[in-house]
Amino acid sequence: MNDARARFNVTETGRGQRPMVFAHGFGCDQTMWREVAPAFEADYRVVLFDFIGAGGSDTSAYDPERYASLSGYADDVLAICRELGLEDVVFVGHSVSAMIGILASLRDPGRFRSLVLVGPSPCYINDPPYVGGFEREDIEGLLAMMEKNYGGWAQAMAPVIMKNPDRPALAAELEELFCATDRDIARDFAAVTFLSDNRDDLGEVEVPSLILQCTDDAIAPDAVGEYLRDRLPHSTFRKLRANGHCPHLSHPTETTEVIRDYLAADPGAPWTA
Repeated sequence: MNDARARFNVTETGRGQRPMVFAHGFGCDQTMWREVAPAFEADYRVVLFDFIGAGGSDTSAYDPERYASLSGYADDVLAICRELGLEDVVFVGHSVSAMIGILASLRDPGRFRSLVLVGPSPCYINDPPYVGGFEREDIEGLLAMMEKNYGGWAQAMAPVIMKNPDRPALAAELEELFCATDRDIARDFAAVTFLSDNRDDLGEVEVPSLILQCTDDAIAPDAVGEYLRDRLPHSTFRKLRANGHCPHLSHPTETTEVIRDYLAADPGAPWTA
């Protein structure tokens, strides 16, 4: 099997020493960070990559058993960190990658300095009194639509996820990214993403984290962000003015400023009760 750099299409920039790893969400690739990641190049070693099936990744490395849960994706993050010798990592994860980062930190907490969780959700399905935003039938319907007509699914979902209807180019880009991913892998990844439940993992997290909650987020509504705020130890909660589920693309300046302010407070310093 190819090394991690090639397998996950790893790219590195930046002039700093501390690593800052950006992980994209479902159906996207590392280009989603192009408006945010460069802002940290002066102070960090910026690392971007594509999960298997996305962007320039090696799709031949896909293993349905390995990726039958988010744990396989967490293992990929750790594989990249080990191969590149990354320590004291600031991990920035969008959407499902927020939970992937949490799982990676549980396996190797000493490797991470802080977690930045953009639009995170530990569980997308309602389980009263927990509000995840979707009924199970909703998720099953979405997965069935992906199986039957992936292109139609991408066209219908992109504007719902992106919001910002006054800037249709954003939804068009997201649709294009969806359609550029390997469709078989994407359907598997969607099922793993939307049917996972990581609520019980939250209380075990030792690494400080920043929760970025977007306004009018159809994928991770306010109740989800508030749930994380109340149950994720050593976390900081910030409600963004940015609307939709992809603030790093739709509102990159605000997203960058909030992350920068959080990191300036040195959240990875030894934590005391």
